[in-house]
Amino acid sequence: MVRREGEISMNSRILTVRSSAVALVAACLLVAATPAMGQLNLGPGQLVQSAGLDITVPGYSVPSFVDWNDDGLMDLIVGEGSGGSPSAKVGVYLNTGTAGAPQFSGSFYAQSVGSDLIETGSGCMGLFPRTVYWDGDGMKDLLVGRADGMIKLYGNIGTEAAPTFDAGVFLQVGEPGSKVDIDIGYRATASMVDWNNDGRKDLVSGGLSGNIQVFLNEGTDAAPDFLTSFFAQAGGSDLVVPSIRSSPVILDLDGDGRKDLLTGNTNGELLFYANTGTDADPSFDDFVYVESEGVPIDHAGTPRSRPFITDWTGDGYLDVLYGAGCGEVHLYQGVPEPATLCLLGVGLAVVIRKRR
Repeated sequence: MVRREGEISMNSRILTVRSSAVALVAACLLVAATPAMGQLNLGPGQLVQSAGLDITVPGYSVPSFVDWNDDGLMDLIVGEGSGGSPSAKVGVYLNTGTAGAPQFSGSFYAQSVGSDLIETGSGCMGLFPRTVYWDGDGMKDLLVGRADGMIKLYGNIGTEAAPTFDAGVFLQVGEPGSKVDIDIGYRATASMVDWNNDGRKDLVSGGLSGNIQVFLNEGTDAAPDFLTSFFAQAGGSDLVVPSIRSSPVILDLDGDGRKDLLTGNTNGELLFYANTGTDADPSFDDFVYVESEGVPIDHAGTPRSRPFITDWTGDGYLDVLYGAGCGEVHLYQGVPEPATLCLLGVGLAVVIRKRR
């Protein structure tokens, strides 16, 4: 069969469009299957269990997920207690499952000088624990925000695989010779992050006031020294979380290379503040509510949400552990974003082919 030159050109263009559409579909499938690191897209909530039962601690739960015993598996750490349970403790649930499918079959309490580590709870908080590597000895230490607004560091006097802690010391701020114990006011929710990208760990804490207070480290990474503090900014003013009781997580959550802010509040919501500054000098925009299956997370009453961001199953998607006044530990797992842009691209290829 003899084809005219124009027909050959037409068919070539159709073949090119078809090939492009196939390539686009393949790219879409790849994008949909690739973990969206640094982005929060959450599926339905579920309760974390131990030995087949929902974990329910006395008072208010404050979860985190770390390798406590250095076996390569992430374990669940839960602060507990309140004013109604003055003996606030740190529960440890060792992972007896796998890296991709955590399971728990029991718990024990973190130890300080041979006994259960205990702080005095007050009102809506027992204690707020976060593991940190504080002094450069390669062993995890324990940073504890207290209900009275003070922040305490418990040094590890055991080993990395079997942590046990000293009696603890209060963290201080101020010039040499005039230092005072750090006091957030009430409900200190403290964690460590390199706020200004100088290679040294800094201290960040929320509290009852709803502010986010930052203490820059003017010492070394192995011997932190805090001289002054300031409040995180939103729109040129001190950031105050709606309904107060801020509980911050500082992490790049939208994939733009700048650390953002996720926080809980009194109402039990999760709020996301995008960083409109730089990674070395963060400042924040107005907030948006974090959603689960397209609906804002908002637990009933005023449960005081206290989040922790992790990768629960190691699939590359960011997940959220959520502690609150019910004493339970909620988990919201990250899921892929819908590939709507890909479908639009395929449709466009079909239209081009028809017009040719």
